[in-house]
Amino acid sequence: MKPIDLRSDTVTKPTPEMRQMMAAAQVGDDVFGEDPSINALQDKVAALLGMEAALFVSSGTMGNQLAIRCHTEPGDEVICEENSHSFNYEGGGPAALSGVQMRPLPGVRGVISAQQIRAAVRPADDHFPRTSLVIVENTHNRASGAIFPFDELKGISGFTRENSLKLHMDGARLWNAHIATGIALRDYGALVDSVSLCLSKGLGAPVGSVLAGSRAFITRAHRFRKMWGGGMRQAGILAAAGIHAIDHHLARLAEDHRRARRLAETFAKFAGVVVDMEATQTNIMIADVEKAGLKTQELVVKMKESGVLCIAFSPTRLRLVTHLEISDADIDHTINVVHKVLTAAGLHLID
Repeated sequence: MKPIDLRSDTVTKPTPEMRQMMAAAQVGDDVFGEDPSINALQDKVAALLGMEAALFVSSGTMGNQLAIRCHTEPGDEVICEENSHSFNYEGGGPAALSGVQMRPLPGVRGVISAQQIRAAVRPADDHFPRTSLVIVENTHNRASGAIFPFDELKGISGFTRENSLKLHMDGARLWNAHIATGIALRDYGALVDSVSLCLSKGLGAPVGSVLAGSRAFITRAHRFRKMWGGGMRQAGILAAAGIHAIDHHLARLAEDHRRARRLAETFAKFAGVVVDMEATQTNIMIADVEKAGLKTQELVVKMKESGVLCIAFSPTRLRLVTHLEISDADIDHTINVVHKVLTAAGLHLID
């Protein structure tokens, strides 16, 4: 039996229909701007966000790092939330690629406030780095896929614009926030200077992200993408997958959200297991087993032995992510496995 893979929404493979579109894609040299499929994808995403232009890049990390490089100069400081992807999971890219330092602020479910940002902005003094950029993450990976509240985002946007700061959104899973809230992508785009969106997570494309912003910003990003070795030639076969994903896999993200919620409710029924149900708003669920006295790495092994793959997000936090290839039957089986594994570990259901 094939394992039920809940490690991440990056594990999906192209559907047969997506492969057909990839095979039929028109291609050209994208470094020269001549790949029609890539141009169509870029135009499509820019229009969805209400932005002037967009750039197809190899990954969400590249999108975020290009945004940092384009919005800053070496020696600047970038404000972010302390558990953000850009700060924790991008290989020290801000320092290595842009020569900037990060100013991580403590957040609640991945959210920082305009008031926090205001207090963290450096004064105009040559002793200090220059604050030039704020990054927000929506949805937030380490916060169980929590959605960045729109009103808070509006407050941050107003502050950054009043104070000549740039605002970038790591929107790797912004598609999920859009479906869960009903807020238009264009409304999110109106609040930020740039946004990166992943195609290879919930939407199920095999490769790629799109970075969007002003035309001048994207022109600058194109130069750095080439400098960093990210210039792709006949990559329209990949862009075609992204177009298919947006057209056919966007609305169904609601199914992933519903299934993740079922998993979260299952874990929360066991004594000693803590699940932030308020944060479980999209396709990620995290269970903290510290109070139960369990170690997540051991649970990962036991789950795998029963045909379910997941990851230890920390020594006490277990993460499961639903996606395109997970069905209701898979969730039913996973729930049975969770009951078996946690019961065998000595946990009991809460009355």
